[in-house]
Amino acid sequence: MHSDLTRRQMLRKVAGAAALAQTETGWEHSFAGQTGALSGPEVNPGPPRKIALLGLAHIHTPSFVRLITARTDVRVVKVWDHQTRYAQELAGSLNAAACSDRKEIWDDPEMDAVIILSETVRHRELVTEAALARKNIFVEKPLGIGTNDAMEMAAAIGKAGVLFQTGYAMRGEPVYLFLREQIQKGLFGKITRVRLCVSHAGGLDGMFAKEYSWMTDPRQTGVGGFGDIGTHALDLLIWYFGDVARVTAGIQSLSGKQDDGNENGEAVLEFRNGVTAVISSGWLDWDNPMPVYIGGTGGCAYKIKDRFYFQCDQVEGADGRRAWNKFPQAWAHPLDLFLDAVGGKKEVPLVKVKEAAACCRVMEALYRAAAERTWLAVT
Repeated sequence: MHSDLTRRQMLRKVAGAAALAQTETGWEHSFAGQTGALSGPEVNPGPPRKIALLGLAHIHTPSFVRLITARTDVRVVKVWDHQTRYAQELAGSLNAAACSDRKEIWDDPEMDAVIILSETVRHRELVTEAALARKNIFVEKPLGIGTNDAMEMAAAIGKAGVLFQTGYAMRGEPVYLFLREQIQKGLFGKITRVRLCVSHAGGLDGMFAKEYSWMTDPRQTGVGGFGDIGTHALDLLIWYFGDVARVTAGIQSLSGKQDDGNENGEAVLEFRNGVTAVISSGWLDWDNPMPVYIGGTGGCAYKIKDRFYFQCDQVEGADGRRAWNKFPQAWAHPLDLFLDAVGGKKEVPLVKVKEAAACCRVMEALYRAAAERTWLAVT
C-alpha cells in the first residue's frame, strides 16, 4: 500500500488495474487464502449476479475491487459512498451506476448482494438496512464498533435469513486449518500454552496517512491497531476454543495518547473450556518472526518465519526437528467464498454472524480491561 496516494488516486489506480485481476500486495497478503479446492468462481452458469458496493473507505477496497472484477460470474452494478464524488469515479470505471440514495439499491429486486467497505462507524446503519431489504451481506471486519451495535446487526441478519460473511482470512491459511484439526483431534493433549501474534509496521511507515487516517480514529473504528488486526487472532481463538470467560490486556499507542489508533497490545484470554491464550497485535512491529505457538501435554506446534514445526508422538514424522509441510488445502479469499455462496455453491465455509459479533464483544472487553488495568468477565 502506497501511503502517499490519496483516496481518489487509489480508486483511479484500482480502476486502471481492474482488468489485471491481481490481489493487493502488502501485509494483508499473508492472511489471504489462496485459490484452491474451496474456490469456484464459475458457480453461476447464467448471467452474472448483480452486486453493489456500499462505502469505499476501507484500506482493502482496492484489492477487493480487483478481486471482484477478476470474476465473470458477478458484476458491480451500483456504487454508493457518503462522499458522492468517490462513488461516481469508481462507478464510472466499472460501468456501474453511482447512487446518491441507497434506496436505489434496496429496492432493486435483482440485487443479489452488497459488499460494505465503509468506515466501521457506518456499519450498523448499512448492515441493518441491507438485512431489512434481504440482501446477502459481506461486511469488512470488525462487524461493529462494539457489543451493542454488533449484536443488533447479528439479530437483523439472523431475522432476515440472508448470507453473511466478513474478512477473517486467517481461517483459510493452511497452517491455521492444520492447527484446528489437531486441536479437534485432541493431539495436543491438555493445552498449556497458546500464543498468536498478528502485527505489522503500518503505524510506523505511514500506511494509514491521509485518506485512510480514519482507521486511526477510535470514534470511527471503535479500536486502534491492536483491535484492527488483533481481531484476526481473536477470531481464530474463538473458532478453536469457543466462549471466552474473562480477559485482561495492556495497550500502548505510538504517541501515548488514548485517541491515537497507532498502537500495539498484549492480551490474555481465559476460555470457558479452561484454555488460556495470549494475543500480541498492533501496527508498531517491523517484523513478526513467530506468529503462532500452541503447546500441550501431547505435543506442540509453532511457526518461525516461513518454517512450521510440529511435534507429536501420535503422528508419524512429527518429531519437531524437521519442518512440517503436510497441510490442508488453503481456502479462497473470504470475499471469493462469499461470492461463491451467492452464486449457489453449497457448503461454503462462511463466518457465522454470531462469531463476528462475539469478536466485537470480547474486543470491547479487552479495551475496557486495558483502560481499567484489571481482569474483566465477558458476559
